[in-house]
Amino acid sequence: MKKIYHLSTCDTCQRIIKKLQPLEGFTLQDIKTEAITPEQLEEMHALTQSYEALFSKRARLYRERGLNEKALTETDYRDLILEQYTFLKRPVIIAQDKIFVGNSKKVVAAASEYIHH
Repeated sequence: MKKIYHLSTCDTCQRIIKKLQPLEGFTLQDIKTEAITPEQLEEMHALTQSYEALFSKRARLYRERGLNEKALTETDYRDLILEQYTFLKRPVIIAQDKIFVGNSKKVVAAASEYIHH
């Protein structure tokens, strides 16, 4: 599978997708207009072994809801991601059996290297 979960309204996601071109065979899924299914989240979890690794602690709602002051479990992270797309750390790039989560320079460079070599 070759897929990128992103947010079309996120400038960072768009910049990264542009930087990763050409993306032959990749499917792009805008998580705002096409919600993540529990099955898709399970696929991501199978590659990361952690819902927390897929969770964005930089999401505005994380602080607004006071979640930063709670001890969240893996189940909490899973349920929150399914409930609200903003909790997914973006972009999530899946290329065959590899997953790249987030927008750090190191992650984007590793994704680019894997995709184009």
